[in-house]
Amino acid sequence: MDGLWAALMIGGGAWIAQHYGAAMDGYERGILLGTVPSLLLLGWFWPALQRLGIAVGAASLLAISLYGRATDAFGADLAQAEHVFLLKYFLSSQSAILWMAVLFFMSTAFYWIGFFTGRTGQENLAHRIGSGMAWVGVFMALTGTMVRWYESHQIGPDIGHIPVSNLYEVFVLFCWMTAAFYLWFEQHYRTRALGGFVMLVVSAAVGFLLWYTVARDAGEIQPLVPALQSWWMKLHVPANFIGYGTFALSAMVAFAYLIQQQAEETSGWKLAPLAALGLVLCFEPVVFRASQLSASASYWAAYAGVSLLIVGGILAARRRIAAALPPADVLDDLMYKAIAVGFAFFTIATILGAFWAAEAWGGYWSWDPKETWALIVWLNYAAWLHMRLIKGLRGSVSAWWALVGLVVTTFAFLGVNMFLSGLHSYGEL
Repeated sequence: MDGLWAALMIGGGAWIAQHYGAAMDGYERGILLGTVPSLLLLGWFWPALQRLGIAVGAASLLAISLYGRATDAFGADLAQAEHVFLLKYFLSSQSAILWMAVLFFMSTAFYWIGFFTGRTGQENLAHRIGSGMAWVGVFMALTGTMVRWYESHQIGPDIGHIPVSNLYEVFVLFCWMTAAFYLWFEQHYRTRALGGFVMLVVSAAVGFLLWYTVARDAGEIQPLVPALQSWWMKLHVPANFIGYGTFALSAMVAFAYLIQQQAEETSGWKLAPLAALGLVLCFEPVVFRASQLSASASYWAAYAGVSLLIVGGILAARRRIAAALPPADVLDDLMYKAIAVGFAFFTIATILGAFWAAEAWGGYWSWDPKETWALIVWLNYAAWLHMRLIKGLRGSVSAWWALVGLVVTTFAFLGVNMFLSGLHSYGEL
């Protein structure tokens, strides 16, 4: 299988270079040259990615072939997405992303059902179904992303771009990337008990994505604004969201750690800050300007209400949940590794962003609100890692810190787009 994977990656890279090399500049050829060995090594490092990659590639090529049966003035006729059964219900970008949303919701539900079925402290069928649905959700998200990339190139000249250019596209990126990182940790630590916690933050992102899609008609492919017409975007944004995804993962593991540590508390007062933090995270994406909120108040009321019920239910059932969680040292180690990976990629993304800013705006750093909050996120996790590696920080303090870090990261990711303006105003809600 490793040999077949290597042949597919090298052969596919050579075919792309032969057929599309003339349309690439030197930077894009360099990205292609780096992508092939990176995917090859990732597949060898994590064999499950080989099966996922082959499935995504086959589904994407099938969608392209179905689109290619009819053409319009520029390329494939995208109206086929309303007439061809497989495109309409499964393989067009928006259909695949909707399947991603459904599957991630169902995965979350099954992971939590697993805590309350079967024998306490043991994984069961519900956990395995939840894990399987998470895998299929990642598959549909990646297929939707690849097909959307293709669709953008069929609209008109200079419209096509990698789908990481607006909030709709990066929320899809965040969802599948966070889920994929969790699935690696799930296999590495051989436990599915954390899926319920990690998939909660993915489902919360899916909930926001569904609202944003309807309220802003965000699923439509739009031309890039001038500042985004750069090859830097292909590197900066994915690296950034590896950081966001792993920081979110670490926070949810921290949540599980605190539930386990406080499982035997009878009064519950020590857990009150968890409920308060849940309130902050629920309402952080809700506090829009009055005109924005009034148009969808019922949706956000339901969103916040369901979120609070979930947090309350977890706190009420903490003893049974804690009995199924891995040992505290495993949770602590996973939290550390997730933050370490996220910090490395977030650092790379910040450096790449500085180079991109120099090219687009003539300066490496301008104290734009997005840049300032990115620096705050970086300093927060730099301090966390420093305290762990130099001072031996462990336990509840590090878990609380990781949870508060999610609030800071969420504001940098989303809050800046809501409340502040600046050079990154193309990401406004």
